[in-house]
Amino acid sequence: MNKRTLNQRLLLILIVATSFVSGLKAQDVDSLFTVARDAAFERKDYTTAIQVSKTALDIKPDYTELIIFLARVYAWSKQYDSARLYFNEALRQQPGSEDAFTGFADMEYWAGSHEAALNVVNNGLKVHPASEGLLLRKARILEARKAYAEAIPVLDSLLRINRKNAEARRLAVQIQDHIAKNGLGVRYDYIHFDQQFPDPWHLAAVDYTRHTKAGAFTARVNYANRFSTEGLQYELEAYPRFSKTFYSYLNVGYSDNNVVFPKWKAGASLFANLPKAFEAELGVRYLYFNRDVFMYTIYAGKYYNRFLFGARTFLTPQTSSLTQTYSIMTRYYFGGPNDYIGLLLGSGLSPDDVRSNVQLNSGYKMRNYNGEITARISIQQLNVITANFSMLNQEYLPGQKGNQLQFGLGYIRRF
Repeated sequence: MNKRTLNQRLLLILIVATSFVSGLKAQDVDSLFTVARDAAFERKDYTTAIQVSKTALDIKPDYTELIIFLARVYAWSKQYDSARLYFNEALRQQPGSEDAFTGFADMEYWAGSHEAALNVVNNGLKVHPASEGLLLRKARILEARKAYAEAIPVLDSLLRINRKNAEARRLAVQIQDHIAKNGLGVRYDYIHFDQQFPDPWHLAAVDYTRHTKAGAFTARVNYANRFSTEGLQYELEAYPRFSKTFYSYLNVGYSDNNVVFPKWKAGASLFANLPKAFEAELGVRYLYFNRDVFMYTIYAGKYYNRFLFGARTFLTPQTSSLTQTYSIMTRYYFGGPNDYIGLLLGSGLSPDDVRSNVQLNSGYKMRNYNGEITARISIQQLNVITANFSMLNQEYLPGQKGNQLQFGLGYIRRF
């Protein structure tokens, strides 16, 4: 028995012994509450937590916070009938207690009583219509009941209240994957050069995505017409999920024309959804034209209200130096996870950008600055339209600069 546990038990014995002499006072009840919390949270000793809580409630039966705590402990120990008794008592004492509603809903959800849980949440939302906890629980219950169409507007309401709610965003994507496990996408990009090349570039892509419990998997064919020649690139892409916190990115691509595309490309990243609405990525990219190009990437992002702010760098080790690419971005979400307007500013070329990564094969270390505006809009959840415009100012030869203007449109149909 450690010193802290011994002290807690001695305190409990002292308080109970004192009660026989003079009766417990309010501060003594608070001390009992502290002992009960420590037993439940620190040692997972639910039996002791229940016994101590009942002792305190015998002295102060209108201690609503303690009643809710006791009900939660009963729920954690799967004694659902006793938990219901105390949650109902807490709501009788304080009919508007948000803590009681959320705890009661959790208990019914854990017990598998989804209809009862939904009734509790709906009653709580009548009193607290903007409660993030109750809205999230309602969406989770509706997902469990496979009422996906009803869950989407609940999550939309929650994300309008707090865009940085990472669990709501994760659940929104998961529910969309339940509704439509397949996606077919098409895209076209037009690129104009005022100096560097005499002819514009044309790029197009078609892809198919399958959403599974393990993650999303995509097959894609890219087409390009540039440098007065045409070519195709074939890609496989995946986003395997390991847990609520970690997921990954995997990509491999091949082209038989290494003039308009890298002959080989590959990528791998590990993503993490971190506390306080942060996210991070650590990864590597590989391109092969007639030589190997390895690039390493680090990304960090932060959700704040309806905004996402992020910064990324690509580092390319070379024989005599380290080539560096930087970018910062922000997105404003005005609806669900597929409704946003974004802005990106950066310096350097990205290996992930099929529109320009072919220029990484240049023997000259090109300096450039770029900016891009992106819009993504969903229509009736199953249709997604994307549009973007970018401008890149590039020193493509020593002392020679030119501008590159790009406009792209895309459409995704989920089914």
